[in-house]
Amino acid sequence: MVKVDDYEVLEGLYYSKDYLWIKVEDGKARIGITDYAQKQLREVVFAELPSVDDEIVKGEPFGTLESVKAVSDLVAPLSGKVEEVNEEVMDSPEILNEDPYGNGWLILISPTNLDEELNDLMDFEAAVEWHKELIKEG
Repeated sequence: MVKVDDYEVLEGLYYSKDYLWIKVEDGKARIGITDYAQKQLREVVFAELPSVDDEIVKGEPFGTLESVKAVSDLVAPLSGKVEEVNEEVMDSPEILNEDPYGNGWLILISPTNLDEELNDLMDFEAAVEWHKELIKEG
């Protein structure tokens, strides 16, 4: 893990420019929001997520997060079928602020085109550089 300014970036994950992280686990992909995203949203008060067996499509919204500040779309970093949904996040959305890379994961999918779509995501090093740019633009 590296801290870029006040934001944590974890190794071993892929990142989308829609502020999501992706962890590949045995051919499946676990998706959550980044530390940067949860700090920008501030206090998350509501999460709307897809249901198990729903299909998500890369580049299209698959849910929303509502904070005291705004409502934000969750834009799919990969296409695939939803295998698991983190019900705990819907019951207690503050988990996203407390543990975005752990208990605050959102969904687990079976990707339909994993290898090709991973090429469009940032690896750890690229994500660190991207966070530095975000802070500069701040």
